[in-house]
Amino acid sequence: MKTRNRLTLELKKSAGWTFLVTLLFILFYCTSSRLSDIVTALPFFILFYFLFFSLGRGAVLAKFRNWIQTDIKKVILLPSILLALYFIYILINGQNPLRGTLALVPYLILFPALLFFARMRRDRKIDWIDFTAFVLYLLPTTFIEVKPAGELPFVGEGFDSLYRIILILSAVYSFGVVRGLNDIGFFPVFNWKYLWTAIWVWAAFYSFVLLIGYPVNFVRVIGHEVIDQVLLKKIAITLIATFFHTAIFEELFFRGILLNMVTKRIAQAKTWKVFWQWGLVLSIPAALLVGYTLNGGMQWFPAFMTVSLFAAAFFLERSNKHQSGVYTGLAITGTIFGLVHYHSHAIIYIGFACLAGWAYGYTYLKTKNVFYSAIVHTLVNSSVVIFGLEFIK
Repeated sequence: MKTRNRLTLELKKSAGWTFLVTLLFILFYCTSSRLSDIVTALPFFILFYFLFFSLGRGAVLAKFRNWIQTDIKKVILLPSILLALYFIYILINGQNPLRGTLALVPYLILFPALLFFARMRRDRKIDWIDFTAFVLYLLPTTFIEVKPAGELPFVGEGFDSLYRIILILSAVYSFGVVRGLNDIGFFPVFNWKYLWTAIWVWAAFYSFVLLIGYPVNFVRVIGHEVIDQVLLKKIAITLIATFFHTAIFEELFFRGILLNMVTKRIAQAKTWKVFWQWGLVLSIPAALLVGYTLNGGMQWFPAFMTVSLFAAAFFLERSNKHQSGVYTGLAITGTIFGLVHYHSHAIIYIGFACLAGWAYGYTYLKTKNVFYSAIVHTLVNSSVVIFGLEFIK
């Protein structure tokens, strides 16, 4: 009875969050989109965001784990439903769901669940299969653009896309339910302490960016001509769009899954030094390669930031004041997160992204919730609009 009551309570919370986000959706698009587009998107929006706010909750994860057991039909049921709804939405909007890269979507959604089902022992330790599954899942989603992504609403720049929401739900389901990975932290919860952590981490990170970036002309303050309703609406839309379209996706993968698995793997080994040493040895050449294959000054900066993160991790690990391996995991995943921003072609930006990866990871470890690391991520990405800044890439 207690389990059922807890599940009901969690679902009610999810319904509340879904209601709030639906109001925002209607508020922002009722004047800029056709009524027919909003009406078509609304049922899909409500259903998918209810799942978005529900699937990562402890009671829901436990219910799914107990229900699927070792039944392959049950394992693939939710991903199959998500795929069917995505293709139905594409068809309703007059698009061919079998065109081009859309044919890859079933692989992306079903692959991780099937891989983990083939090795279904939720109590097993983190191993190379887990990291392989992570890479094979993330790389195609990063380098292959799927169109139409199913924007909500379909025409124009939507609130988010069904494709991205499905990727998020599939990752939470595959790693959290089928694999049985704990501590992903993919659920919304309001906590003043967590919110304060997110705010001061954002302030500390951006203070460092301004301190280093301003003298080298990486960032400059251009300000706002006037602070009015138009600007405030622009800031609000930027915050919401950044959170749902970029931040929560990257935080789920890099913090909720990757950092989570790295710290668990280090804890299993009961020594952080080997991981620290190999992480540093592999990261420095990668950082130098990134810096010196791009045009611009300060080509040493990504490597400098990499060494700084690993140096900080070394001294924090040696202090024995924290769980062993936590800061080594932060250094490793922070560096990876920064270096994958190579596509920005901005050397200083990549270096700061390494530090940002540490900041987001620190927030996740303190809150055990990717929604709060996503808040920091959102504030960092939106600071240009909020404060009237300009990055010189």
